[in-house]
Amino acid sequence: MSSTVKSLKVTYNPINEKNTFTSGDIVSGEVALEVAKDCEINSLLIKFKGKAEVLWTERHGQTTVVYHSKDKYFSIKHYFVRDKDHKVLSLEDDNEILLTTVNGDTHSRVIAPGCHIYPFTFQIPLQEMPSSFTGSVGKIIYSLEAKLCRSMRINKKDSTKINFVSKVDLSSDPGLMMPQHESKDKKMKFFTSGTVAMDVNLEKTGFFQGEGLKVLTSVQNNSSREIKPKYCVYRKHSFFANGKRRLSTKDLFKEVGEPIPPSTSVNVTQVLPIPHDLEPTILNCSNIKVEYRLRVYLDVKYASDPEIKFPIVILPASQVAAKAPPPAASGFGFEPFGNTNPPVWGIVPPQPPAPLAPAAAAAAAAAAAPQPFDPPPPYGSYGMYPPLSGFDKKY
Repeated sequence: MSSTVKSLKVTYNPINEKNTFTSGDIVSGEVALEVAKDCEINSLLIKFKGKAEVLWTERHGQTTVVYHSKDKYFSIKHYFVRDKDHKVLSLEDDNEILLTTVNGDTHSRVIAPGCHIYPFTFQIPLQEMPSSFTGSVGKIIYSLEAKLCRSMRINKKDSTKINFVSKVDLSSDPGLMMPQHESKDKKMKFFTSGTVAMDVNLEKTGFFQGEGLKVLTSVQNNSSREIKPKYCVYRKHSFFANGKRRLSTKDLFKEVGEPIPPSTSVNVTQVLPIPHDLEPTILNCSNIKVEYRLRVYLDVKYASDPEIKFPIVILPASQVAAKAPPPAASGFGFEPFGNTNPPVWGIVPPQPPAPLAPAAAAAAAAAAAPQPFDPPPPYGSYGMYPPLSGFDKKY
């Protein structure tokens, strides 16, 4: 026996080449419902939500303990068809809206055989939220979910995720642009004699995806052996639930400098390329944190290696080329990415302008010529990252 409902599919329209979204962006798309014969539905809706969730289990003797936490950022429902007995909590409640057709009519509960398209539009809330993330026992997801309900039938659902990237504003946290400096010296014992010392400088703390991480190191090798400066960037995932923390660390990429002979002092400059797809730092989530460290150390044979660790913050590269925002009429201090005034369904879009006269065309071409590269946008309008403190703790 064939099913009445052949398919239910939700899709959305990308707004940029990287298929990313950020606070204030418009997410538009459609729900496609295909039925084989006349069908009456109780309700059809599209839900847009964002949440962070952590879940893991541990064995303690004969007992299995479940650690779980959830933080919900928003949940918005748009109904195409609403239940007859559905109660509207408030006429001003934007979290539940009844959508209409392009003609302003309500959608019919009885639909004919064929494929039916239901367009929708959401605006991502203008609030501080962490970037999308998937880890071993936790995730931060932003998703669209379509749900079809019929009498005496199992509900049918379909969902898709969007890639959300937090806004960055370098002006909000000067610590991200502050240089870092540490030094260490060590006296050799046993099979190696003398001392080694290193003085390490970073130009800043925050680095964009794809950027080069420049490390300036002064090394004094007053030992009896050759030594090598080495560099490692590693990642820390922290998950929090029920008052407990679960930690996962991983070395991501390493570099090795040229050997330094005994009784030699040198200045070494090493640039570590940060991968374009390295997930951004997350410090603004209650139950998930993504952190990075740079470890600089001297490889000394037959001796423990002196090392220095620096906290580094990885920032989304998708907004590096974004121009500085003009004063915003909305009062939020920035202009959301994407179209903040999407066309209303059924309204004819604006037509292209008429051809310009030769003189006017030349002036327009000059105005459209490439302009000097603007600096990155201000960082942290919403305090995305807390003050860079507490990094001296041992992990």
